[in-house]
Amino acid sequence: MGQRERIIEHFRSGSTITSLEAFSSLGVTQLASRIFDLKQQGYHIDSTRIKVSNRFGEECSVSEYYLVSDYYVGGE
Repeated sequence: MGQRERIIEHFRSGSTITSLEAFSSLGVTQLASRIFDLKQQGYHIDSTRIKVSNRFGEECSVSEYYLVSDYYVGGE
């Protein structure tokens, strides 16, 4: 199973995902690139900005991706 398939499976479980979660849970280091690929394949994925604390206790904003529609139009 490839990275894109792992991301879609994660979404289908009802979960959202951030880059840190993608790296630690799914082994995906370039989440935005994989999201772009999935959108090109026809998946309707959106994101929202959320605030999180980094390991130094500083607040920062990150993208949290979610599957809007499991509609898939095909592709390579």
